[in-house]
This record gives sequence, structure tokens and C-alpha cells, in this order.
Amino acid sequence: MSLGTLLKSLSWSALGALLVVQLGVLAGGYALGVRGMFIHHVPEIALHAVGAEKPPEGVDFTAVWKAWRLIDERFVPAAFSSSSPDRATTTEGKTNERIWGMTQGLASSLGDPYTFFLPPQENTAFSQELQGSFEGVGMEIAVRDSVLTVVSPLKGTPAKKAGIKAGDKIFKIDALETKGMDVGTAVKHIRGPKGTKVKLLMLRDGWQSTKEVSVVRDVINVPIVTTKKQDGVFIITVSSFTKNSPELFKNALREFTKAGTTKLILDLRSNPGGYLEAAVDMASWFLPEGKMVVTEDYAGHKENVVHRSRGYNIFNTNLNMIILVDKGSASASEILAGALHDYKIARLVGTQTFGKGSVQELVDITSDTALKVTVARWIMPDGYNITGEGIAPDVEVKPSDEDLKKANDVQLKKAIELLNSQK
Repeated sequence: MSLGTLLKSLSWSALGALLVVQLGVLAGGYALGVRGMFIHHVPEIALHAVGAEKPPEGVDFTAVWKAWRLIDERFVPAAFSSSSPDRATTTEGKTNERIWGMTQGLASSLGDPYTFFLPPQENTAFSQELQGSFEGVGMEIAVRDSVLTVVSPLKGTPAKKAGIKAGDKIFKIDALETKGMDVGTAVKHIRGPKGTKVKLLMLRDGWQSTKEVSVVRDVINVPIVTTKKQDGVFIITVSSFTKNSPELFKNALREFTKAGTTKLILDLRSNPGGYLEAAVDMASWFLPEGKMVVTEDYAGHKENVVHRSRGYNIFNTNLNMIILVDKGSASASEILAGALHDYKIARLVGTQTFGKGSVQELVDITSDTALKVTVARWIMPDGYNITGEGIAPDVEVKPSDEDLKKANDVQLKKAIELLNSQK
């Protein structure tokens, strides 16, 4: 079967149902995104299989209910409107908020920045981001070493235009200090209507002190896959792994096969991740059927899950491929880049990747709330987990401040040079 026939024969349904790799947060969003995470979606009904509706054995909730009753009986807010003092001194109408707060506290007690509760507003925002459009500033964030950190600003977004970079640390959102703040709360404060402004107090490696960066929010329509040909090399840029990324990537590969070159650059820089199955599907165009792309290691809680190539495997040894990566390449980006690197399909050029090597499940707690919980680590084909370390490129290219100011893409130029230097 020819490539063209194969590409046309693969319908969207044949590409399979997608699991979410999540987002850390696109602020916008949830890796803010916040993308950069692996996420599976588990409906509320599935919890009944594990007895989630029953109190856990051996756990004494006496202290919880004592605190609940004490608040009901004695709580008086420190500040309230003098026009309605009676209502202000009660907990009437606050039952849901209190339950949500307890659930968030339970998640926060684990000390895992990728595990957090999503009350209705945040849950809706998270779902919107996964669809590829939201209002915010367009960057992924995560908590690293207890500090709110930028994973990646998305290309063409207000965050990128404001000069925000991967690795920047955020100490304040407007007047709010971020110390101890989880990603979900941060996203809530960074997101906002188009045209409004958010001020971020930030620190970057090399800065002597913090600086305030002002960003005007906008509608963020995440560009997913773009293509171009430059100096005899075909370049596919994938900015995120959304539900329709596999179909768009398939179309981009069709363009590549008609471009009259065997030289391919896959640009995954500033790509914070997205759907796990999108990365697996895209890797399948380059790998024989059955080759391991990534393994989800559940540490004995349940059997590990191995994700394997679907075996589209349309390219022969004439393919000459380089993948561009940087500190903003996270999660699904690292899976795709790591797998093709481990099987020696592609070389990596750029800088060290982010190091997002855990798997989350998104579980419906109620009809309008959810819990995102880390359930596994993912292991690359060569047997390593890149959490905190990232993947080192074969050829390291660090752009200088002058390069960035002049939009001199030295990493892309180096990749083109390497491809054109080979016969």
C-alpha cells in the first residue's frame, strides 16, 4: 500500500480514542495551560467499582466532623459587610465550598504539584483548554521545587510577546503571592477576559532581582500543526497534542512526501504536551508495529500499561530526521521525541527538555467537579524516567539573548545545517 493510500485510509475513528496526557497549566491554561501532563479521563461511575461511595476502613473522621460542627456553631468572619451582619456571620449556603475546600486540602496533603481538585469553574476552564481555545495569556505552568514555574509560553500568544520564557519563576499574580499556591488556583487568577491585564512578578536565571511583567489577556487559539519548506528541508511544527493533532500530523506527513525531500525537522519546542494517545499515534508513523513507545508504571497498584506503535511505519532508511526540543518541551513532547530518539529514528537538537514524567487521571467527583491525581510514572523505551531531568539533546544549541531579540533561530539553522551536510 502506498503512503498516500495508507494516509487516506486511516479515518479519525481508526486513529482510536485519545487519552489525555496532561497539560502542567495553559494560563491561561492548565499547564496554562496547564498542559504538560498525561491525563486519562475516568468517569464518576467508575468509582463505584472501587467502593468510593463507602467510608474507607480504619479511617477516623471524628476530627473532621467536629471541626465542621464547630465552624457551624462559632464561625464569625474577620471582615463582613455592615449592611448584612447576620448573614455574614453564618456558614449558610457554603456547604459546597466547604466540601470542595476539604477535597482540595486532601489533594494538597500529598505534596504533588500535579494532583489537585477542580471545582466547577476551574473544571470548565480545564475542559475548554483541552479543546484548544480559551481566554488567558497562553503559557503552561507547573510547580517545580515548590515554586510556580513557566513550562512554556505558547507561540504567538500574549505571554510569548511579553518576553516570558520557559523556566521563569512566578512569585506574584497581581497582588497575590504564589508561595504554596497550587496550579489550579494559579490558573484561576491568571486567566481572564480578553483585553484585561495581569501583572506577574517574575525571576529568571541571570536576573539580579525580580521584575514585574504585565500581560494583556486575549483569546488563545492554540496553533496545533504548521508546515513549511526551508533550504531543502521540510519542517513540521507541533505546538500541542490535542484531540485532532493526529489527523493534522497525518496531513502534514502527506505534504512532506510530496515536497521532494527526505530531510525532515519536527519542531517540538515550547510544546507542553497534551493527549498521550496523540503522541503514540504520531510515533507510529515511524516505528514498526508493536514497538514500545512508552510504559505507564503504576508502582504495583495495578498492572503496567505498555503503549505500542500501531505500525504505520511508512518511512525507510532514506529518512533523515531531526527533532527540535527545548526547556518548554514537556510530557507528550518528551514521549514522542524520546521514543524516536531511543530507536535512532531522529537526532535531537536544542536544549534539555522539561522533565515531566508522570501520568494523571482526571476523575469526575461530581457532575461538575473533578480530581486530577497522579497515578503512574512513564518509562521510555530505553528504561529511563525523565522526571525532573528531562532529555538531553544530541547537539546542544543555546540561543543567546541577542539571538532571541533579533529572532535569530540558531537552533533551526543548526538542524538544517546538519541535515544538509549529510549526503
